[in-house]
Amino acid sequence: MDIKDIKTLIKMVTETDITEFEIENPEERILIKRGTSTEVVHVQAPQVMAAPQAIAAAHPQVAGAPAAAAAPVAEKGDPITSPIVGTFYRAPAPDAAPYVEVGQVVEKGQVLCIVEAMKLMNEIEAEYRCKIVKICKENAQPVEFGDALFLVEKA
Repeated sequence: MDIKDIKTLIKMVTETDITEFEIENPEERILIKRGTSTEVVHVQAPQVMAAPQAIAAAHPQVAGAPAAAAAPVAEKGDPITSPIVGTFYRAPAPDAAPYVEVGQVVEKGQVLCIVEAMKLMNEIEAEYRCKIVKICKENAQPVEFGDALFLVEKA
């Protein structure tokens, strides 16, 4: 087979959905492959239907929308955020008491929780004396950089 015939075969393979082509005769064997061997599958996540109250809050022009649903309640307090991506732990061990509870006043430098990242336990400490208003994450929950872990008020 001459080079012109090989070019024609390559062109035919690239212009179709064929990913592999092989031809063999007693004198020669030609194998043409294109693309990668890995298969990519795209899956669309199912859409979640919003509750009627959420639709009414998002679109107040909808008849019968309650007035209270239009104004979200702002949580008060300053957030203490995760400095790293990892797993949030409220206690030093599964059977130990949590480091802090809601309503507790903590001192500057006191450990609030642990964020585990790559098998390293990173203690998150209070940067100032404060009162814990809310614990934003559940124990053993994954956290991203910048996620709020606690809401606090300066004490």
